[in-house]
Amino acid sequence: MSTKNKKRTTAAVVVALGLVTLSACGSSGAGDKSAGSGTVTLVSHDSFAYSKSVLHAFEQESGYKVRILKDGDAGQAVNKAILTKDNPQGDVFFGVDNTLLSRALDNGLFQPYEPKGSDQIVQRYRVDEDKHRVTPIDSGDICVNYDKAYFSKHELAPPTSFDDLVKPAYKNLLVTENASTSSPGLGFLLGTAAKYGDGGASRSSEAESGGGWQDYWKKLKANGVKVVDGWEQAYNDEFSGSAGGKKAKADRPLVVSYASSPPAEVIYADPKPKTAPTGVAGGTCFRQVEYAGLLSNAKNTKGGKALLDFLISFRFQEDMPLNMFVYPVRETAKVPEVFVKFGPQAEHPETLAPAEIAKNRDQWVKSWTSLVLK
Repeated sequence: MSTKNKKRTTAAVVVALGLVTLSACGSSGAGDKSAGSGTVTLVSHDSFAYSKSVLHAFEQESGYKVRILKDGDAGQAVNKAILTKDNPQGDVFFGVDNTLLSRALDNGLFQPYEPKGSDQIVQRYRVDEDKHRVTPIDSGDICVNYDKAYFSKHELAPPTSFDDLVKPAYKNLLVTENASTSSPGLGFLLGTAAKYGDGGASRSSEAESGGGWQDYWKKLKANGVKVVDGWEQAYNDEFSGSAGGKKAKADRPLVVSYASSPPAEVIYADPKPKTAPTGVAGGTCFRQVEYAGLLSNAKNTKGGKALLDFLISFRFQEDMPLNMFVYPVRETAKVPEVFVKFGPQAEHPETLAPAEIAKNRDQWVKSWTSLVLK
């Protein structure tokens, strides 16, 4: 889900890089024998965001101070966490999604823990239920976004599907992220693999590309797709429909982002528009789920467990939509009306089973790199 601000995942504002230390003020819960003490560190991607009051309440109630280390795009953060797993930078990792989950699990990144409230998580998002090494935290859809003003000015209908993107009318209009370094970039690649299959017959009777996702990407490359390293660059520097893109005079009216990016454009605008300036091509979406887990060699396992309990609490789950622009995974968590209005989830997103992603991801990325970047 996501490269809010995105994320993941999905927002139109730039989240500053670096280390953020948040200290509880007033009572720290020290008088509560069940409360902890010391610092618990959460490692995440750059798009982790929250309401200070919500995290402050957790610090007061738990007795822990929360230290947050933002470590780049989701793909970069996961890779760094694997490389440092024997001496981890923190206690909990948040932001590994279904596109990279098997890599994290196969490398022994997490230790088992089933947080309180896990039984309230939507069943279809649960994985690894025999070992409980990761817990679903949020979901979202990686989709192509379009700049409404551009298409109105040029009297051109915006694309609605993967098939549309390879048509001459949309030549040199799309920017996407590198599938080897970016979570949304990888999600977009997997969406095309789910749609067209792997070098065989297309999964869609309507598809114009019969040679699998590789043939589709050949057509996309010939149609002028631009590839950049990560979501921040694609959305804020290259996409003409974003607040950042308008300032930078970006010239790409199509971008791989999130279904929840339009509400971010509304919420952060001043003055706020009545309608979102960007839209979503509903037939280009891939469902992303983000997970968190207790790092295998965490120094503060007790604090890490308390933090994981917090991440699926109603308080945090209901705080996420307007901070990270993702949907909660807790069944009865409420979602703000403005978020649902401008950022509804895709009705029919492409999906792939975790086992299929694990089996093919590395080879698909290698093939994609050779095909698209060389």
